Amino acid sequence: MTKSIPWNSQPLDKWSHKYAGGKFIDLDGYTTHYIEKGEGAPLILLHGWFHDSQMWVKNMDALAKVFKVYAIDLWGFGYSTRKPMDYGYQLYAEQLLKFMNALNIEAASLIGQSMGAGTSILFCTQHRERVDKIVLVASGGMPNPPLFMTRIVCIPGIGEFLFRLKASRRGILKSVFIHDEKSIADGYFEELTRFHQIKGTNEALLKSLRKNFFDKLLNEIHKLGKMDIPILIVWGRHDKSISPDLGQQMHKILEGSRLEVLDQSAHCPNYEQPEEFNQITIQFLSSN
Repeated sequence: MTKSIPWNSQPLDKWSHKYAGGKFIDLDGYTTHYIEKGEGAPLILLHGWFHDSQMWVKNMDALAKVFKVYAIDLWGFGYSTRKPMDYGYQLYAEQLLKFMNALNIEAASLIGQSMGAGTSILFCTQHRERVDKIVLVASGGMPNPPLFMTRIVCIPGIGEFLFRLKASRRGILKSVFIHDEKSIADGYFEELTRFHQIKGTNEALLKSLRKNFFDKLLNEIHKLGKMDIPILIVWGRHDKSISPDLGQQMHKILEGSRLEVLDQSAHCPNYEQPEEFNQITIQFLSSN
């Protein structure tokens, strides 16, 4: 069992060999781990901060019945590279472009959650011709003051101490990501945080959080709103990290977009309400 193994302690190669369930591709010297399922039009899933491709575990099989699905581990997360780098939306937009080029994906629809949604927004404004449709789940990008917990974790030394504790990760899940505590039973918690045991993960989590880039896409959101692209926005009604009110504001800026607010869910409505999320998303992506 991995519960007794300290966070941030295991070599990436060893842990990947033992637990990674997908494929690996080298993108200009930086390894990207991804899970690939299904057949059909390409659909790329981009996770948020704290998570990896595991966050789509309740969505991938349903989506793969209709689409060719790729769930990527963004650099610094999951089983992708831990090399020091400048974490942010621009880095991840570049990773996505390199990934699509390497796999000869001319264009794809994108589903992004939080940080992954912000990446989708920036990528589309830079490479509109490579995107068919976008699903933004609890999207980053709108101006949003950091939570009290975030401010505490960003204090040098304090964040390093807290991220050595198992309780702090459970606390983050309960207070930020999940509405129903039953959703983070031991099995799920262990699966979700397994990659946190890889060396360099704490540094990636803290460096990306302290860069404070998550809510800095207002200009790009306005630019996206002037583009002709189908957009579905999905939010959890009980999201404490990024208020549903910001989803409403984003919806107004992105003229012609569709907004769905899911009950009994917080920052990860795709996980807490998977059946409703999958149905809405497949219907949107399949429509003309």
